[in-house]
Amino acid sequence: MPAREATGYRVIGALSFSHFLNDMIQSLILAIYPLLKSSFSLSFAQIGLITLTYQFTASLLQPLVGLYTDRRPQPRSLTVGMGFTLSGLVLLAVAPNFPTLLIASALVGTGSSIFHPESSRIARMASGGRHGLAQSLFQVGGNAGSAAGPLLAAWIIIPQGQRSVAWFSVAALLAMVVLWQIGSWYAAQNRAAIGKPRAVAQSDLPRGKVALAIGVLLVLVFSKYFYMASIMSYFTFYLIEKFQLGVQSAQMHLFAFLAAVAAGTLLGGPIGDRIGRKTVIWASILGAAPFTLLLPYVNLFWTGVLSVIIGFVLASAFSAILVYAQELMPGKVGMVSGLFFGFAFGMGGLGAAVLGQFADSAGIEAVYKVCALLPLIGLLTVLLPNTRAKH
Repeated sequence: MPAREATGYRVIGALSFSHFLNDMIQSLILAIYPLLKSSFSLSFAQIGLITLTYQFTASLLQPLVGLYTDRRPQPRSLTVGMGFTLSGLVLLAVAPNFPTLLIASALVGTGSSIFHPESSRIARMASGGRHGLAQSLFQVGGNAGSAAGPLLAAWIIIPQGQRSVAWFSVAALLAMVVLWQIGSWYAAQNRAAIGKPRAVAQSDLPRGKVALAIGVLLVLVFSKYFYMASIMSYFTFYLIEKFQLGVQSAQMHLFAFLAAVAAGTLLGGPIGDRIGRKTVIWASILGAAPFTLLLPYVNLFWTGVLSVIIGFVLASAFSAILVYAQELMPGKVGMVSGLFFGFAFGMGGLGAAVLGQFADSAGIEAVYKVCALLPLIGLLTVLLPNTRAKH
């Protein structure tokens, strides 16, 4: 058992590092929105369309990829997915017009749709039974990468210009090397399992209750990621317009929010392992409401403080939600992971597009007054049953 644990942590660490590189690259798209807006004279609606294109391709394929790999594991698919991301990154650096920006965003999104379901499955496989901890460690790599993107954009891309995006292709190539090694470990695990009896897990809940619970979880994911879209896509514009900050200063505030998201993600899974995932979901979604309701009405200092608290509290939910859903539908890890990652990405994209249109018509400050109500949807957590899986 100790050797198995050590191997598991190495694999989870490699997955988390790959997730860091993957989401750092993806977050560059969001982080350079002010640059793209001025360079291509884009409206908020067009900014939202870029996010929608990326998020739509990232979400559309994920459940299908997960469903397929539940039946036919594809150890090398992780490297292939990162290849799509690399292609999108290079195209983004040289894009001459808005349609090309959309194609680049679609390629990056396609890479994400391949990466997440299989990575989540491998993290669970290497967890040694600590499913919440494994998902949190995997997720925190992605959140840390998302936080690093705006920081690197402020230091490198904003001063150097759009073409400097191509420098980050080195990160994509490094991720491909790491993912190839992870794929080799995964293939070896699959070969070792050939001929061994396979435990079949079943939920002890009726199908109707499982369907209701999955529906509630998806609505909670909607509330979380719709609000997150308002921060990821428009928070810098909000700070620039309301407080007259410069682009780099606004991106530092976005970095602080994303760093808090990474910290919250790290804690959510292991806390759920100890006190129950439903409790974490309650505290994470509904617990953010007092802070989101205050945010639109405070000064710059308290805006920064509240945004960090909101990021920390909201982020603790996703690992708990994902593992809770996997317990509702045991034996379908890939499909469940693809469904929830895909839905989260889709809601983020839809939120960006809808909120972009709303910002054009009502003003950027109105976005945060409306979105402040979203965490109140966390009241639906009361409908979630307790879960147990029997093998």
